[in-house]
Amino acid sequence: MNPSREAIPPLESHAIPGVDLRTALLPVIGGHGPDAAPAHLARAIATHAPEILVCVGETGSRGSICLERVARNRRHYRIADNAGAVVLDQPVIFGAPPTLPSTLPLDMLHAAMASTGAPIEHSIDAGAFLCNEIMFHALHLAPRCGIRAAGFIHVPRMPEQLEPASGRPSLALDRTVAALRAALTALAAPRAANA
Repeated sequence: MNPSREAIPPLESHAIPGVDLRTALLPVIGGHGPDAAPAHLARAIATHAPEILVCVGETGSRGSICLERVARNRRHYRIADNAGAVVLDQPVIFGAPPTLPSTLPLDMLHAAMASTGAPIEHSIDAGAFLCNEIMFHALHLAPRCGIRAAGFIHVPRMPEQLEPASGRPSLALDRTVAALRAALTALAAPRAANA
């Protein structure tokens, strides 16, 4: 169970004006193999040719939706990925810059998402696990693939993923979906105004 995955059906079920939504689920497998998340991401970009790329993943440590500012060229897994790999202090892409900034309009997204009542935060970076790896690949590929804006949003776990007495942060799925819908609506607004 993962809120970034669970948010897809409700987002797809109601059209968002100005948005031709295309989605792809990526495996929690890092690295450069054909079954790894970066390869799935590259195939999805080639298939859908997005104008804007919004990657979404789960955070288990925060109760707010986090707009990530920077991806780091660093893979440093504290836990194994779903292929059992543990990676310590390796680059995401050899020879690439040490960091890449999100090209999404983060302040606009923050305002739009906060208007739903969901807790929203800016976050410095996406960590060192798969979310960061995907964000770095997305930002590295974007200018080469005609994508005008790309970035990453972390969403909190859902209450049903946690033990009732755990005290760990969570956010109901309907609040996450409403905030993501507001973000997509805001991203479509400048395009709709120029049409």
